[in-house]
Amino acid sequence: MTESFSQWTESAGRIGLRLVVIAIIAVLLIRVLRVVTLRLVQAAKTPTRAGQLREQQTRTMADLLHSIGGTTILVIAVLMAMRILGFDIAPALATAGVLSVALAFGAQSLLKDLINGIFIVFEDQYSLGDMLQVNGETGRVEHLTLRRTVLRNTAGAIVSIPNSLIGQVSNLSRDWSQTFVDITVPAEELVSTAISILDRVATEFRNDATWSPALVDGPRVLGVEALNLDGTVIRLQVRTVLNRKDDAARELRRRIKLAFEDSEIMLSHSHNVSLQSDKPGTNQ
Repeated sequence: MTESFSQWTESAGRIGLRLVVIAIIAVLLIRVLRVVTLRLVQAAKTPTRAGQLREQQTRTMADLLHSIGGTTILVIAVLMAMRILGFDIAPALATAGVLSVALAFGAQSLLKDLINGIFIVFEDQYSLGDMLQVNGETGRVEHLTLRRTVLRNTAGAIVSIPNSLIGQVSNLSRDWSQTFVDITVPAEELVSTAISILDRVATEFRNDATWSPALVDGPRVLGVEALNLDGTVIRLQVRTVLNRKDDAARELRRRIKLAFEDSEIMLSHSHNVSLQSDKPGTNQ
């Protein structure tokens, strides 16, 4: 009896020691994986715009790596513990295979979200802080995961969009912004005179030290855009750094109005301004 108990105690001690070793190794591997992913994110940090985009992309992929790697380590550790305890893991592996297939069929929408989310991150289609037009909504990206994209729209509402539902998306926060300003001049006024005034205003605007840092190209007078009953529509184009197109358009309209008043040229009652979105980045 005593010898049998002693053998059992010795066997239990060996099994317990092996289980503790497995648990310690699993915890260490998970911590090492976490440190590695954090180092990757730290290495991607730079103050530039491109660096910020790369950091967000790296952070998302690091979270994915940590999640998948941690789950894999835990599953392997549990299977090794079951084998040490004398369980036959073959049926468990077979059951896990069947469950994974059933889960895949039952969670097709979730899988589509994750797959599309991976492409969004890898292809750097957009990241946190970008202004997007997608699914009839325009807003800034407030939260981004592999499953969903969360926007804050122009009304201040939070809009959550599963990544699988994101088809064509326009990124309004890349490279530069662009705006077209249409000026309608009465038909009795000379077009050449109006264009000359607009050229002068555009040149002064470009040379203004206050506004030149915000300009990428223009303003430039493109010419006569349309003829209608209200008069002659003349179009100007200006490209600005990100998020300055509306400011530039307002200042340009103010200067045009003052210049036309000084020249005693009345603008038509119809004054239309057409804004084009930022240089779009689209994916299908």
